[in-house]
Amino acid sequence: MSTRPRPIPRPEPDPTTHVASSPGVLSVRSARVKHARRLATRSFRVKTGEFLAEGPQAVREALTLAGTVIEVFATAEASRRHKAWQADGLTWHVVDDDVLVEIADSVQPQGIVARCRDLTRTIASIEAIAWRLVIVCFEIRDPGNLGAVIRVADAAGADAVLVIGDSVDPLNPKVVRSTAGSLFHLPIVVERDADRALTLIGRRDVQLLAADGGGEAQLFDDAVDLARPTAWLMGNEAHGLPMAVRERCDQVVGVPIYGRAESLNLATAAAVCAYASAHALRG
Repeated sequence: MSTRPRPIPRPEPDPTTHVASSPGVLSVRSARVKHARRLATRSFRVKTGEFLAEGPQAVREALTLAGTVIEVFATAEASRRHKAWQADGLTWHVVDDDVLVEIADSVQPQGIVARCRDLTRTIASIEAIAWRLVIVCFEIRDPGNLGAVIRVADAAGADAVLVIGDSVDPLNPKVVRSTAGSLFHLPIVVERDADRALTLIGRRDVQLLAADGGGEAQLFDDAVDLARPTAWLMGNEAHGLPMAVRERCDQVVGVPIYGRAESLNLATAAAVCAYASAHALRG
């Protein structure tokens, strides 16, 4: 009696090599897809040391940092458009639109998402960096605000962004998108212990300036020496900076309002302060 030959088992693909899967190979029920989707939560990002970069600009910038991108999920159209990015050694999955929708955080994903390794750093890890301009974010809660501040810091040539206290996670998907790729351009430091962070900043040869509308000095006053290395401290959107934190700063500085606006939003105030310092430091 003849028997049908057993099928030869196919080996699992090596995740360290380039993979270009066919559409439909990964479904919304695939383990890789479920894993990537869970990175929307902070607890899973902390547990795995991973996060997602969504959209062409973020993925392109992530790919410039060696060892940052673990794997890429892209639609067939996005894969054709970004074929030059598909280097040897990069795991690249071509997936159906429903898989991208499952993984992505945005309502209308732009066809490509990268799973990346955590790139945030500790204050101790940037001790060797000369601080000329640093932006310190104290308990900033809105993802869009933090992302915009990181983008501003990058544009102004800041040396680092420090995210201290009970702030939103800089690897939150909305933060990552709001940085428009700037997250990958400069060190992002996370320190949940704000007191420890301020103590360590105080040991550096920089002046700590608090940006606050009720400051005793105004940004362009002669009493504010912006040509000195500076750490700008930006406070919580709703409550600003507590008095105990303000008292640890060298000066509390307000941005002058020349028109009828009541105040500036956080990201705009950060942009004005960062660029004022950047101009003075380069003058």
